[in-house]
Amino acid sequence: MDPVKIAVTGAAGQIGYALLFRIASGEVFGSETSIDLRLIEIPQGVAAARGVEMELRDCAFPLLKNVLVTDDLRQGFEGVDWALLVGSVPRKAGMERGDLLKVNGKIFVTQGKILDEVAQENCKILVVGNPCNTNAYIAKAMCRRISEKNFFALTMLDQNRAAAQIALKAKVDVGQISHMAIWGNHSATQYPDFYQARIQGRPALEVIPEEQWFQTSFLETVQKRGAAVIEARGKSSAASAANAVVETIRRLTRPTPPDDFFSVAVCSDGSYGVEPGIIFGFPVRSDGQHWEIVQGLELTPFSRKRIEITLQELVKEKEVVEKELV
Repeated sequence: MDPVKIAVTGAAGQIGYALLFRIASGEVFGSETSIDLRLIEIPQGVAAARGVEMELRDCAFPLLKNVLVTDDLRQGFEGVDWALLVGSVPRKAGMERGDLLKVNGKIFVTQGKILDEVAQENCKILVVGNPCNTNAYIAKAMCRRISEKNFFALTMLDQNRAAAQIALKAKVDVGQISHMAIWGNHSATQYPDFYQARIQGRPALEVIPEEQWFQTSFLETVQKRGAAVIEARGKSSAASAANAVVETIRRLTRPTPPDDFFSVAVCSDGSYGVEPGIIFGFPVRSDGQHWEIVQGLELTPFSRKRIEITLQELVKEKEVVEKELV
């Protein structure tokens, strides 16, 4: 079997560094799948990326068949099966979210166009660089050859953060938390739907009968977790973000266990009243090759209100980038 070709932008950054070795080891695509890595960086990041290449080779991973370092997007994306778009301009002090959208939007316009020209037609594109939902929307808008169903944005980090908080509260192992849906945007408006969550198979609210805690402290902690990490660490989440990328790919490429789901932002088909075409966090199931949005979940009035808030934020972001870029 030919190696899976994977391009990673921002490859020398913190998330890229935490991610690449896990891909090369076989943890992501399995112990029988050979790997061809494309490390893409901006020109000033190429030297650091070459250092990462040295380390990858020094690990002597049996599955790692090739490593390419480049600042040429066309060369990096040529024939790839997966594009992990990690690199983006970070938000700086005094920068409004709209400014960040415009700056990063130009990057994802270019990347989307080149992916459409040179990547495999069935290439999967997972956007990590923030604002990831709308960056994924921009890249998708540039593509005519690659299906809109092949574009994803990262909400697994939010799912993991929410599950961890519930596990701490319930004093159980985090592996006992399931059905943790993240609706909407990877931002402070995201909605971790505790009404759907289960603890050891039981509704979370049945195990933790504190609806007020869920609606206030829990919600705020999950929504602001990224900012809390920056405040404590002085840098944004890296290892946990890389871990979420690993888990997202694994869940998309393996069958979802019966009566469970996971969270990823995908192109809306109108489900749950979400405007079609927007990249929106949904509960999703996969058969290992194709994914589908979970249907028929009952939404409380509180949930509907929170979903509408995050939807409106994404609608506004879409309007900004369509006016300026798309």
